Amino acid sequence: MAGVLDKNKNLLKELSTEDSRRLIADGTISGGMIPKIETCMSAVMQGVEGSVILDGRVPHSVLLEIFTSGGVGTLVRRG
Repeated sequence: MAGVLDKNKNLLKELSTEDSRRLIADGTISGGMIPKIETCMSAVMQGVEGSVILDGRVPHSVLLEIFTSGGVGTLVRRG
């Protein structure tokens, strides 16, 4: 999966920890994405500036995230 998707299956480019909790509560984030987003939230709550969920099956996804303005995953930040 490319990152966190909304209910219409569109990629959410950026989420705050607050957004993430709300999306878990309303069922938008479910299943195997929950531990991924919880790990990202934990990292940012412990001081990491941001954490990204990427699709590791996409060739060069880390480089695309780092070196493109839009990125290719979901960035999680504190808030």
